[in-house]
Amino acid sequence: MNALRRHVVATLTVLACALSATSAWADAKPIRLLVGFPPGGGTDAIARTLAEKLKDELGVPVVVDNKPGAGGQIAAQALKAAPADGTVLFLSHDHTISILPLVVKNPGYEPATDFVPVAGFATFVNAFAVSGGTPAKTFNEYVAWVKTQGNKSAVGIPAPASTPEFLVKLIGDKYKLDLVSAPYRGSAPLMGDMLGNQIAAGVASVPDFIENHKAGKMRVVAVLGKNRQAALPDVPTFSELGLGGLEDLPYYGIFAPAGTPKATLDAFGQALNKVLAERDVHEKLTNMGLTVGFMSAAQLAQREQAYTKVWVKLIKDSGFTPQ
Repeated sequence: MNALRRHVVATLTVLACALSATSAWADAKPIRLLVGFPPGGGTDAIARTLAEKLKDELGVPVVVDNKPGAGGQIAAQALKAAPADGTVLFLSHDHTISILPLVVKNPGYEPATDFVPVAGFATFVNAFAVSGGTPAKTFNEYVAWVKTQGNKSAVGIPAPASTPEFLVKLIGDKYKLDLVSAPYRGSAPLMGDMLGNQIAAGVASVPDFIENHKAGKMRVVAVLGKNRQAALPDVPTFSELGLGGLEDLPYYGIFAPAGTPKATLDAFGQALNKVLAERDVHEKLTNMGLTVGFMSAAQLAQREQAYTKVWVKLIKDSGFTPQ
């Protein structure tokens, strides 16, 4: 009898939690999911994949709201100004949350006080790719090709003062190349110029490059991280090529304005966890080059703090001065 009673209590508890999560959104307005980059890029594709499923799980429309510019800074400022009621959230990777506040003097927001983590859903790596018109087939061939171009070349990056920009500097220093970072307003316009052979190479996330790489329109020749990527098993890591120091993996997470009720945050986190468990979602995100894995709000906060600590040192060692 005691065992039966415990089973009934446990079942009712689970049901209560589920009803609580649902009620948090029962009369809610549509959710705006801010994205700091333009439509067509990797982050936008990820957001739209999740939004489509989240609307069914939460029972309210989830609309992707692109606010591109300044490496996600405009979207982050919009989140800070948004009501703290769960109707406006921000899907972001590490750059806007962990790095940008370290390299910009007045970004217009402070993640530690203006935002609260809702949940994380993946880690990923950045990659170096060459355009279809560049003769190099490997990273070492690219280095050799740049040397035939007077030792100079431009490398496209999705945003200034970002992981890609620091990587370009490290590559230039190691191989004694005069590489110039060419910042874009997100990865989509960078991909456009690479497809048109307007720029020889670029650094962005694997999700940004993966489809064009598979189609043979550009070639990913190296990735960051400790291990090769499942979506790109033949592409070496920079560590394999002798360029270490950037093995810590960036993350993707969702953030809310500070002061958003915990019950609302928990409800969204529960919904996201269920969506990530769906086979088609997991496969689609994995094929984009993500390592999918749910992180609670507390786990995302720990991930953010650890990643920020790594970048405090990297930025200091590079001699970069906040702009």
